[in-house]
Amino acid sequence: MSKKRSIKKWVGIVILLILLIGGFIGFKLYQTFVGSSVTDEEEYLYVHTGDSYTEVLARITEQKIVKHPDLFDYAARRMGYTDRVKPGRYKLTPGMNNRRLIGNLRGGYQDAVRFRFANIRLKENFAGLLGKSFEADSATFSALLNDETLAKKYGFTEENFYTMFIPNTYHIYWNTSAEKIIARFYDEYQKFWTPERLEKARKLNLKPVEVSILASIVRGEALHNDEMAAIAGLYLNRLKKGMLLQADPTVIFAHQDFEIRRVLNRHLILDSPYNTYRYRGLPPGPINMPPIVAIDAVLNPALHDYIYMCAREDFSGYHAFAKTVAEHQVNARKFQKALDERGIKR
Repeated sequence: MSKKRSIKKWVGIVILLILLIGGFIGFKLYQTFVGSSVTDEEEYLYVHTGDSYTEVLARITEQKIVKHPDLFDYAARRMGYTDRVKPGRYKLTPGMNNRRLIGNLRGGYQDAVRFRFANIRLKENFAGLLGKSFEADSATFSALLNDETLAKKYGFTEENFYTMFIPNTYHIYWNTSAEKIIARFYDEYQKFWTPERLEKARKLNLKPVEVSILASIVRGEALHNDEMAAIAGLYLNRLKKGMLLQADPTVIFAHQDFEIRRVLNRHLILDSPYNTYRYRGLPPGPINMPPIVAIDAVLNPALHDYIYMCAREDFSGYHAFAKTVAEHQVNARKFQKALDERGIKR
């Protein structure tokens, strides 16, 4: 009896060991493939073009993206991810398991960048924003924005190429090449210029590029959207009469000194095609990236006889409009007095 009991005891121990080992293996497999793995350390995992699996694993480890990098590595190798690395910007959900994460990485199921831009003055500012939002760096985008050959390819000059970029919200994959991103903006530009907008531009005797350049001046003058149509109407009146536009924002742009608050006679002598106090017509390019509201204000201008304007002395951001030099001088003296009283000399 004692021998049989001994055998049963050992059998029981073996069974228990098997159950324990099986349970441990099962737990590890669960933890490796199904259990919660992704931490809340990062919102996205960025896999760069040309990255190897070793580099991806190193980034995951360094950024503490998963709780157990060794288990992720085991799962990745079992799921065949090591030779199927695809670049992209991958959304990370805290608690996501390795199986789902690896499935997204292996399949290239990335999240697009919601790229929104507006009120950007210069090309270099735009290049900087693009470089922060996508894989290509700002230097790459800057080179493209200043590439005369590329501008001609899309029907622009180097000076007016900036008018091709219509401020809006775009959804673009992070690893899209810089060249393809520029091409995407051209497609959106073509969609923006609908037959209706093109017809309105034609009636104003302006090309779309000229509409955008004028819109950039309107944007430079207007602090309030509800005044844009009136300002657009004034500049269109001056263009029709062959008058100098005499737009202060173009002078400021020509000097590349955006701290100027008071345009003085010494600023007006600068010999630049952007100085509309010296050169008639529109400047060769925009002085900022005009928003859609400014472009549509030019296409739908207020109809009036004003050809002069001056900022109101109450500093409300609105303007006093005038039809004659005499009326304008009265408005100008009021504003200059207000500037003097506030000590604004520059």
